[in-house]
Amino acid sequence: MSRGRILVVDDDADLLGSTCDWLAASGFAVDAAAGGGEALAILSADQARAVDVLVTDIRMPGIDGMALLDRARRLDPELPVVLLTGHGDVALAVEAMRAGAHDFLEKPYNAEHLVAVLDRAIGQRRLARENRDLRVRVSGGDPLEGRLIGSDASMVELRRRIAHLADFDVDVLIIGETGTGKEVVARALHDCGKRRDRPFVAINCGAVPETIFESEIFGHERGAFTGAVARRVGKIEYADGGTVFLDEIESMPPGLQTKLLRLLQERVVEPLGGNRQLPIDVRFLAATKVDLRAAAAAGTFRSDLYYRLATVELELKPLRGRRGDIPLLFHHFVRAAAGRHGVDVPAIPAATLAELATAPLEGNVRQLRAEAERYVLGYGLNRERPGGSVDAATLSERVGAFEAGLIREALAAADGRVAEAAMRLGVPRRTLAEKIARYRLKPEESGPGGPWRIAAD
Repeated sequence: MSRGRILVVDDDADLLGSTCDWLAASGFAVDAAAGGGEALAILSADQARAVDVLVTDIRMPGIDGMALLDRARRLDPELPVVLLTGHGDVALAVEAMRAGAHDFLEKPYNAEHLVAVLDRAIGQRRLARENRDLRVRVSGGDPLEGRLIGSDASMVELRRRIAHLADFDVDVLIIGETGTGKEVVARALHDCGKRRDRPFVAINCGAVPETIFESEIFGHERGAFTGAVARRVGKIEYADGGTVFLDEIESMPPGLQTKLLRLLQERVVEPLGGNRQLPIDVRFLAATKVDLRAAAAAGTFRSDLYYRLATVELELKPLRGRRGDIPLLFHHFVRAAAGRHGVDVPAIPAATLAELATAPLEGNVRQLRAEAERYVLGYGLNRERPGGSVDAATLSERVGAFEAGLIREALAAADGRVAEAAMRLGVPRRTLAEKIARYRLKPEESGPGGPWRIAAD
């Protein structure tokens, strides 16, 4: 995997060749064009969107750099253009910046500085692509991609499994930490399936007092108890034909667990104080933030109920396990919040995304949504950390921590093989080895294929 695809344009064959050789040695995929016309032909081809950055000399016969800038950005408004200028062209380069150029370098330029400029440009280019793709998803693409946002392999697999399970009348147990989006998954299973036109009834098992739980869930007949002046339809009966979502199922009182097990097995409801058994057609989805298998082994949750609920299990990865999705999610939440409040969508600097990418975010997606709400309202990010301390890390420290985290994930995915991890990250093997040494990354005791961490001092 390369660091990005660069199109270099220069009518000086020697300079063109040396620039392309250096960029190729630095890990970029490089296309060369001897003039503006040849460059436009490449950009106009089917693969034009694959070009990440256009690097062009200003002074060229025919279509010069300024004209090429204008025509290239008409073809692709998001394409970063870097201009190479002579000593007397600085004023012209400033004009080009106003016209939309990404940056300019005065000849003779420092080769390593050019690489740094290209890395920044490619980062912006990829972020723009992610935003564009997200807009397509949300505005009419795959409905699951609009609800369950992320390109992490775990999210791709989760969307695939939801699409597969949506039409089956199978009960599903959704497992995940607080704030990972368990109810979003439950609603997606309902809305994308054949029950979508019938009720979706969510019940928080930890929020309904035990004294009225049975009446709320199963309903009651008139006179069943003091104050029962009329028959009440319970939530299960109301959901007939649709879906019942039992959130925080681990909080259900033991006595009611027995009644729920019978309901799941027989699919009939017997209202409190009555003798009638009412057949129901309901799909049950349950969610938990604890290990129900362990709870069953400890005797705090019925093991037979666990096995009845867990016909299929869907486990949601915490946000810290898919940090690469944080920028995409934050942009989505910022746009949504701006729309709700009727304000312009604020710009999001790279430093803000880097800070979020290394923040603990114990509240997962729910906390990130709250951060976006604060950001849109002009309060910035909540820098308070557990214990009341304030994160005073510098930008370089935050970016370094973010980079170390990405390297750690790539090494773990590659079973500790540095060459494969370098390919995944799009950097030369030597560069990755230097970064591993810089961040003092070492494999855990489980061996090279195990999780990676930053070594302690």
